[in-house]
Amino acid sequence: MKKGDIVLIPFPFTNLKDVKNRPALILISTDLDVTVAFITTQIKWREQDDVMVEPSILNGLKKASLIRLSKLTTIDKTLVIGKFGALEASELKQVNASLIELFDL
Repeated sequence: MKKGDIVLIPFPFTNLKDVKNRPALILISTDLDVTVAFITTQIKWREQDDVMVEPSILNGLKKASLIRLSKLTTIDKTLVIGKFGALEASELKQVNASLIELFDL
């Protein structure tokens, strides 16, 4: 698992009480953990720092989706259920630029 991979994980809701299996983008991968961004098909939720991704053979997504860079979590790697695919290099570059802006780096 590496940065740019799209995986299926049990993602917590903001209330931290419930979870739902959903796709997520790996942003950081260490020996034990991954830090991921939530991915949704709910385009109506689009915020300034979200990155739009169209479905492709490479990424494995079925619908146009938003990478919600303001919705992050770090989980144990053993919780990753499977891999959908990965982002194109140009999409990953857009994610990096949005993260720099979001975190005011």
